[in-house]
Amino acid sequence: MDKFDLSGRVALITGASRGIGRSIAEEFAARGCAVALAARTPDAVQQAADGINAAGGKAVAFAADVTDEDAAERLVAETVAALGRLDILVNNAGGNSFSVPVAAMRPSGWTKTMTLNVDASVRLIQQALPHLAESGHGAIINVGSVAGLRGAPMMSHYGAAKAAIASLTRSLSVEVAHQGIRVNSLVPGWIETDLTDFLRGDEGTEASVLSRVPMGRWGNSEEIAQAALFLASDASSFMTGQELIVDGGLSAMP
Repeated sequence: MDKFDLSGRVALITGASRGIGRSIAEEFAARGCAVALAARTPDAVQQAADGINAAGGKAVAFAADVTDEDAAERLVAETVAALGRLDILVNNAGGNSFSVPVAAMRPSGWTKTMTLNVDASVRLIQQALPHLAESGHGAIINVGSVAGLRGAPMMSHYGAAKAAIASLTRSLSVEVAHQGIRVNSLVPGWIETDLTDFLRGDEGTEASVLSRVPMGRWGNSEEIAQAALFLASDASSFMTGQELIVDGGLSAMP
Protein backbone atom coordinates (compact mmCIF):
# COMPACT_ATOMS: atom_id res chain seq x y z
CA MET A 1 0.00 0.00 0.00
CA ASP A 2 1.32 3.42 -0.99
CA LYS A 3 1.32 5.56 2.15
CA PHE A 4 1.55 8.67 -0.02
CA ASP A 5 -1.60 7.88 -2.00
CA LEU A 6 -4.32 10.53 -1.55
CA SER A 7 -6.95 8.92 -3.79
CA GLY A 8 -10.48 9.68 -2.65
CA ARG A 9 -9.47 12.65 -0.54
CA VAL A 10 -10.20 16.34 -0.99
CA ALA A 11 -7.91 19.23 -0.11
CA LEU A 12 -8.51 22.97 0.14
CA ILE A 13 -5.33 24.97 -0.48
CA THR A 14 -5.14 28.73 -0.07
CA GLY A 15 -2.69 30.95 -1.92
CA ALA A 16 -2.75 28.31 -4.63
CA SER A 17 -2.41 30.32 -7.84
CA ARG A 18 1.39 30.38 -7.81
CA GLY A 19 4.55 29.37 -6.01
CA ILE A 20 4.39 27.00 -3.07
CA GLY A 21 0.59 26.80 -2.99
CA ARG A 22 0.31 25.88 -6.65
CA SER A 23 3.05 23.26 -6.34
CA ILE A 24 1.28 21.70 -3.35
CA ALA A 25 -1.97 21.53 -5.32
CA GLU A 26 -0.22 19.91 -8.26
CA GLU A 27 1.59 17.38 -6.05
CA PHE A 28 -1.60 16.41 -4.23
CA ALA A 29 -3.51 16.07 -7.49
CA ALA A 30 -0.79 13.85 -8.94
CA ARG A 31 -1.33 11.58 -5.92
CA GLY A 32 -5.07 11.24 -6.58
CA CYS A 33 -6.40 14.05 -4.40
CA ALA A 34 -9.20 16.30 -5.66
CA VAL A 35 -8.10 19.85 -4.93
CA ALA A 36 -9.86 23.16 -4.38
CA LEU A 37 -7.56 26.07 -5.18
CA ALA A 38 -8.20 29.45 -3.58
CA ALA A 39 -6.46 32.74 -4.36
CA ARG A 40 -7.30 36.40 -4.85
CA THR A 41 -6.81 36.66 -8.63
CA PRO A 42 -9.59 34.88 -10.56
CA ASP A 43 -7.68 34.34 -13.80
CA ALA A 44 -4.53 33.08 -12.12
CA VAL A 45 -6.24 30.58 -9.83
CA GLN A 46 -8.42 29.31 -12.68
CA GLN A 47 -5.33 28.84 -14.84
CA ALA A 48 -3.70 26.79 -12.09
CA ALA A 49 -6.79 24.59 -11.78
CA ASP A 50 -7.03 24.20 -15.55
CA GLY A 51 -3.44 22.98 -15.65
CA ILE A 52 -4.19 20.29 -13.09
CA ASN A 53 -7.31 19.17 -14.94
CA ALA A 54 -5.42 19.06 -18.24
CA ALA A 55 -2.83 16.79 -16.62
CA GLY A 56 -5.56 14.33 -15.58
CA GLY A 57 -6.20 15.56 -12.06
CA LYS A 58 -9.36 17.01 -10.55
CA ALA A 59 -9.36 20.66 -9.49
CA VAL A 60 -11.77 23.51 -8.92
CA ALA A 61 -10.85 27.17 -8.51
CA PHE A 62 -12.29 29.76 -6.15
CA ALA A 63 -11.39 33.44 -6.19
CA ALA A 64 -11.31 34.71 -2.63
CA ASP A 65 -9.40 37.09 -0.39
CA VAL A 66 -8.89 35.13 2.82
CA THR A 67 -8.70 38.37 4.82
CA ASP A 68 -12.42 38.90 4.18
CA GLU A 69 -14.31 37.72 7.24
CA ASP A 70 -16.84 35.72 5.23
CA ALA A 71 -14.28 34.07 2.95
CA ALA A 72 -13.58 31.04 5.15
CA GLU A 73 -17.19 29.99 5.46
CA ARG A 74 -17.73 30.38 1.72
CA LEU A 75 -14.55 28.54 0.70
CA VAL A 76 -15.23 25.52 2.89
CA ALA A 77 -18.89 25.36 1.85
CA GLU A 78 -18.05 25.66 -1.85
CA THR A 79 -15.32 23.03 -1.60
CA VAL A 80 -17.67 20.51 0.00
CA ALA A 81 -20.44 21.37 -2.48
CA ALA A 82 -18.13 20.94 -5.47
CA LEU A 83 -16.06 17.95 -4.34
CA GLY A 84 -18.25 16.23 -1.79
CA ARG A 85 -16.07 16.34 1.32
CA LEU A 86 -13.00 17.90 2.92
CA ASP A 87 -10.07 15.89 4.26
CA ILE A 88 -7.09 18.25 4.12
CA LEU A 89 -6.74 21.98 4.77
CA VAL A 90 -3.55 23.76 3.72
CA ASN A 91 -3.29 27.28 5.14
CA ASN A 92 -0.69 28.57 2.71
CA ALA A 93 -1.94 32.12 2.03
CA GLY A 94 0.24 34.62 3.85
CA GLY A 95 3.24 36.81 3.42
CA ASN A 96 4.85 40.11 4.24
CA SER A 97 4.94 43.31 2.21
CA PHE A 98 7.18 45.64 4.24
CA SER A 99 10.20 45.90 6.52
CA VAL A 100 10.38 48.40 9.36
CA PRO A 101 11.83 48.63 12.88
CA VAL A 102 9.36 48.12 15.70
CA ALA A 103 9.75 51.74 16.83
CA ALA A 104 8.48 53.03 13.48
CA MET A 105 5.81 50.43 12.77
CA ARG A 106 2.27 51.71 12.24
CA PRO A 107 -0.48 49.81 14.05
CA SER A 108 -2.22 49.30 10.71
CA GLY A 109 0.81 47.42 9.37
CA TRP A 110 0.85 45.10 12.38
CA THR A 111 -2.89 44.47 12.06
CA LYS A 112 -2.67 43.81 8.31
CA THR A 113 0.07 41.23 8.83
CA MET A 114 -1.78 39.42 11.60
CA THR A 115 -5.05 39.42 9.68
CA LEU A 116 -3.48 37.75 6.66
CA ASN A 117 -1.16 35.31 8.40
CA VAL A 118 -3.06 34.40 11.57
CA ASP A 119 -6.71 35.49 11.61
CA ALA A 120 -7.49 34.06 8.17
CA SER A 121 -6.00 30.69 9.12
CA VAL A 122 -7.99 30.53 12.35
CA ARG A 123 -11.27 31.25 10.54
CA LEU A 124 -10.57 28.57 7.94
CA ILE A 125 -9.69 26.04 10.63
CA GLN A 126 -12.92 26.74 12.50
CA GLN A 127 -15.00 26.20 9.37
CA ALA A 128 -13.07 23.10 8.28
CA LEU A 129 -12.95 21.20 11.58
CA PRO A 130 -16.44 19.59 11.43
CA HIS A 131 -15.67 18.18 7.97
CA LEU A 132 -12.17 17.04 8.92
CA ALA A 133 -13.60 15.21 11.93
CA GLU A 134 -15.81 13.19 9.60
CA SER A 135 -12.95 12.37 7.25
CA GLY A 136 -11.06 9.61 9.02
CA HIS A 137 -7.93 11.16 7.49
CA GLY A 138 -8.30 14.77 8.64
CA ALA A 139 -5.13 16.83 8.31
CA ILE A 140 -4.32 20.51 8.68
CA ILE A 141 -1.06 21.94 7.35
CA ASN A 142 -0.24 25.48 8.47
CA VAL A 143 2.55 27.01 6.41
CA GLY A 144 4.94 28.92 8.64
CA SER A 145 8.35 30.47 8.07
CA VAL A 146 11.84 30.34 9.53
CA ALA A 147 11.14 33.98 10.52
CA GLY A 148 8.91 32.54 13.23
CA LEU A 149 11.65 30.34 14.67
CA ARG A 150 14.16 33.03 15.58
CA GLY A 151 14.54 36.80 15.68
CA ALA A 152 13.41 38.64 12.55
CA PRO A 153 14.87 42.17 12.75
CA MET A 154 12.94 44.68 10.62
CA MET A 155 10.23 42.04 10.16
CA SER A 156 9.10 41.56 13.75
CA HIS A 157 5.46 41.70 12.64
CA TYR A 158 5.92 38.81 10.22
CA GLY A 159 8.07 36.78 12.59
CA ALA A 160 5.50 37.23 15.35
CA ALA A 161 2.69 36.13 13.02
CA LYS A 162 4.51 32.97 12.01
CA ALA A 163 5.49 32.24 15.61
CA ALA A 164 1.78 32.49 16.42
CA ILE A 165 1.06 29.93 13.68
CA ALA A 166 3.56 27.53 15.26
CA SER A 167 1.94 27.93 18.68
CA LEU A 168 -1.56 27.61 17.22
CA THR A 169 -0.49 24.39 15.51
CA ARG A 170 0.74 22.83 18.73
CA SER A 171 -2.30 23.84 20.78
CA LEU A 172 -4.83 22.80 18.14
CA SER A 173 -3.15 19.45 17.60
CA VAL A 174 -3.85 18.49 21.20
CA GLU A 175 -7.43 19.75 21.10
CA VAL A 176 -8.43 17.73 18.02
CA ALA A 177 -6.28 14.59 18.26
CA HIS A 178 -9.21 12.62 19.71
CA GLN A 179 -11.18 13.46 16.55
CA GLY A 180 -8.57 11.83 14.35
CA ILE A 181 -7.35 15.16 12.98
CA ARG A 182 -3.62 15.79 12.69
CA VAL A 183 -2.23 19.34 12.70
CA ASN A 184 1.31 20.18 11.67
CA SER A 185 3.27 23.20 10.53
CA LEU A 186 5.38 23.27 7.37
CA VAL A 187 8.26 25.73 7.66
CA PRO A 188 10.03 26.74 4.44
CA GLY A 189 13.32 28.60 4.28
CA TRP A 190 14.43 30.69 1.31
CA ILE A 191 12.46 29.36 -1.65
CA GLU A 192 12.88 30.37 -5.28
CA THR A 193 9.48 31.85 -6.17
CA ASP A 194 8.35 35.13 -7.66
CA LEU A 195 7.96 36.46 -4.12
CA THR A 196 11.73 36.27 -3.65
CA ASP A 197 12.67 37.56 -7.11
CA PHE A 198 13.77 40.88 -5.61
CA LEU A 199 16.47 39.10 -3.62
CA ARG A 200 17.90 37.39 -6.68
CA GLY A 201 18.02 40.54 -8.78
CA ASP A 202 21.23 41.72 -7.15
CA GLU A 203 24.24 39.41 -6.93
CA GLY A 204 25.43 40.89 -3.65
CA THR A 205 22.03 40.53 -2.01
CA GLU A 206 21.62 36.98 -3.23
CA ALA A 207 25.10 36.03 -2.04
CA SER A 208 24.33 37.48 1.39
CA VAL A 209 21.11 35.49 1.65
CA LEU A 210 22.68 32.21 0.56
CA SER A 211 25.72 32.67 2.81
CA ARG A 212 23.43 31.79 5.72
CA VAL A 213 22.15 28.60 4.07
CA PRO A 214 24.52 25.66 4.70
CA MET A 215 23.38 23.90 1.52
CA GLY A 216 24.31 27.07 -0.38
CA ARG A 217 21.28 27.28 -2.65
CA TRP A 218 17.65 28.27 -2.91
CA GLY A 219 14.97 25.70 -2.25
CA ASN A 220 12.26 25.20 -4.84
CA SER A 221 8.51 24.99 -4.43
CA GLU A 222 8.42 21.33 -5.48
CA GLU A 223 10.61 20.43 -2.50
CA ILE A 224 8.12 22.13 -0.19
CA ALA A 225 5.22 20.40 -1.93
CA GLN A 226 6.80 16.99 -1.33
CA ALA A 227 7.09 17.78 2.37
CA ALA A 228 3.43 18.87 2.36
CA LEU A 229 2.49 15.54 0.76
CA PHE A 230 4.19 13.73 3.63
CA LEU A 231 2.22 15.75 6.20
CA ALA A 232 -1.09 15.26 4.38
CA SER A 233 -0.71 11.55 3.78
CA ASP A 234 -0.72 8.38 5.88
CA ALA A 235 3.08 8.43 5.69
CA SER A 236 2.93 10.79 8.69
CA SER A 237 0.02 9.07 10.43
CA PHE A 238 1.62 9.26 13.92
CA MET A 239 2.83 12.85 13.57
CA THR A 240 0.93 15.84 14.96
CA GLY A 241 1.73 19.13 16.65
CA GLN A 242 5.12 19.33 14.94
CA GLU A 243 7.09 21.71 12.74
CA LEU A 244 8.60 20.23 9.60
CA ILE A 245 11.42 22.59 8.65
CA VAL A 246 12.63 22.55 5.04
CA ASP A 247 15.29 25.26 4.85
CA GLY A 248 18.60 23.83 3.68
CA GLY A 249 19.96 24.05 7.21
CA LEU A 250 19.29 27.78 7.71
CA SER A 251 17.61 27.35 11.11
CA ALA A 252 20.53 25.21 12.34
CA MET A 253 22.98 28.07 11.91
CA PRO A 254 24.23 29.79 15.09
